Amino acid sequence: MGRFERYLSLWVALCIAAGILLGRLACDSITVLSDMVWAGVNLPVAILVWLMIYPMMVQIDFSSIAQVGKNWKGLGLTVVVNWLIKPFTMAFFACFFFDHLYKAWITPEEADQYIAGAILLGAAPCTAMVFVWSYLTKGDANYTLVQVSVNDLILLIAFIPIVRLLLGITDIPIPWDVLAASVVTFVVIPLIFGYLSNRLLLRFKGKEWFKEVFLHRLKPVSIIALLTTLVLLFAFQGDTILNKPVVILLIAIPLTLQTYFIFFLTWFAGRFLKLRHAVCAPAAMIGASNFFELAVAVAISLFGLNSGASLATVVGVLIEVPVMLSLVAMANKWRY
Repeated sequence: MGRFERYLSLWVALCIAAGILLGRLACDSITVLSDMVWAGVNLPVAILVWLMIYPMMVQIDFSSIAQVGKNWKGLGLTVVVNWLIKPFTMAFFACFFFDHLYKAWITPEEADQYIAGAILLGAAPCTAMVFVWSYLTKGDANYTLVQVSVNDLILLIAFIPIVRLLLGITDIPIPWDVLAASVVTFVVIPLIFGYLSNRLLLRFKGKEWFKEVFLHRLKPVSIIALLTTLVLLFAFQGDTILNKPVVILLIAIPLTLQTYFIFFLTWFAGRFLKLRHAVCAPAAMIGASNFFELAVAVAISLFGLNSGASLATVVGVLIEVPVMLSLVAMANKWRY
């Protein structure tokens, strides 16, 4: 992990401060950005999210799925945890904290928004940073590539039904067409474009140029786009944070507990299945981390730039790196 990525939480905090300051200075004039909407999607944010997601999608080599049988137990564990357990435990933690423990500090309307943001995070397993976490724990690179490829394919099918189901259970209204449009906009299109450009660049430029030149130059794009998106988000969220600074902490607690819970569940299940460390570690990492770029984009599309749901997904970004680095340290300490 490079120095810039290592201090991602610091840059996120600085962008929060910059966004709040921008919102205070620009006042109502900044709302012109939130009004740039087409088919329920905010266009400035859509462009930034594409810039976030494309660098991840272009690295996916779906031909690696042919290797699925080599680590079938590890892949099975990943699929079960990511799609049959994680979204539902995230919904449980969110409902327990926001609907019950936090009643004295937040309104029911705020609780619904924060729950929605948490559900969006829980329903989207990590597809990018897991490569970093796998590398830091000396994980099997081929297994990591396979599990990410398989998860991306499942994401296309399972994300909408799971989000629809969980938001429906919690009585949070959500328009099906907007959710579907968000997934097409922020997953299907970047995935297709990434796959096609991956094939073309490898064919005409070669593998060495693709990895050493193209991906190297593309690497900062995703992070810069993410940070720019955060500035916009917090330009609209500034009043909420200044008036209720404790809300960030309240949101962070269940998100952090969920992350540690899923890591320990997957880790000890992997040990029970007698997975080697190089498979068990990345399996636990992909379950614990989130595809926060997608969660942020969908929250904005469904609930708006200045919604509590968007704020909850942004807090997910804020805690992601420090929490995951602590889990990397645990995985390395428990190496077997």
